[in-house]
Amino acid sequence: MLPDMKKIVSQFVDVYLREFRLIGKDMGLILFFVFLPLAYPVIYSLIYNPEVVRDVPLVIVDHDRSATSREMARMLDATQEVWVIGYATDLNEARDAMARQDAFAILEIPAGFERRVGREEQAEAVMFCDMTLLLRYRGFLVAATNVMTTLGSEITMQRIDEIAPLATTIAQGDPMPISNISMGNIENGFDSFIMPGIVILILQQAIILAIGMAGGAKRERPELIGYNPVNTAPSYFITMMAQMTCYITILIVPIIFLIHYIPLIFAFPMAGSNLQIFAFIIPLVLASCGVGFMIQGVVRERESIFVIWVVTSVIFLFLSGLTWPRYAMGPVWTLVSDLIPATWGVEGFIRMNTNGATISQVAPCYTALWIQAAVYLALGYVVQRWVVRPAERRALIRRSQYLS
Repeated sequence: MLPDMKKIVSQFVDVYLREFRLIGKDMGLILFFVFLPLAYPVIYSLIYNPEVVRDVPLVIVDHDRSATSREMARMLDATQEVWVIGYATDLNEARDAMARQDAFAILEIPAGFERRVGREEQAEAVMFCDMTLLLRYRGFLVAATNVMTTLGSEITMQRIDEIAPLATTIAQGDPMPISNISMGNIENGFDSFIMPGIVILILQQAIILAIGMAGGAKRERPELIGYNPVNTAPSYFITMMAQMTCYITILIVPIIFLIHYIPLIFAFPMAGSNLQIFAFIIPLVLASCGVGFMIQGVVRERESIFVIWVVTSVIFLFLSGLTWPRYAMGPVWTLVSDLIPATWGVEGFIRMNTNGATISQVAPCYTALWIQAAVYLALGYVVQRWVVRPAERRALIRRSQYLS
């Protein structure tokens, strides 16, 4: 029993060190294992930082020139989202200002605006927004909605005061105040909303793509894997476990950086327990490794992984529920989404890191990840034994024949 254990440990260490040598000699693998999880979240976070745009320039075309229209312009300028830079004589002049990017929105107040308000008719003002940045559009929309609501309330109170002066005194104050508290996203920023989910997607993609490229590198340069078909090769299971241990060892620092330091650096919500979050991430990493071992069965060249990267990245993003809620998906797409480890990882991580949930409160996601880890590692073993290993041996034989 002891000699067998020594042989197993020796094979494990041999494969573990061999995999390190392979990664160290391949800049593409270093790129996916190190650069992608370290650089991508920083780049994405900087793109959407600052999260909330303030004092975005707006120009007003006032055809009414009344006290009510001027009050609306003053109230808009007083909001934190909008900066009224001035008035334009007509719509063409305002469009020229937008073309020069002196302004990013136009508010056109039609003639007779105050008269329609006085007649208790519906009075409309038209806002034209630049849609090149949705954060600007969101700011204009919020500001315009708040101003119109406030202005409408003031006009209503004036009318009540004209009809029954004492009613104004009775109606002063808000009998049912509503406080809007955005749980997990106090700033109401886009970065805090999307980046916690993107972090999990980056982690999954980094693992899958790196392991897939490692499989392609072995077929291109089989001498690096050390599997000589004439000699006795290490067992399939030990080989896969040693390779996975090597990958996880390299990814420890990037995982800590992704899960802890990215939210810390960019002030994203961090309400959960770090230990519980890392415990939640473990099955996600294992499941992603299993998917990577499966992908090695179809990756014959290192460059092939880039095609998989381009195709799957957008699909995984949409199916994760970040850009479109999963409950609104059709049953087929919901089923496909359930098969992706990042889907459960995104849902559970956001609840834990953003809203402070415990691992027991995300038990369905945690259980699903462990089931996926077991299934995908088993499928990865099948692919490694009956697809990848025979292909590696054939490649080594062809290379030996070519060199001889």
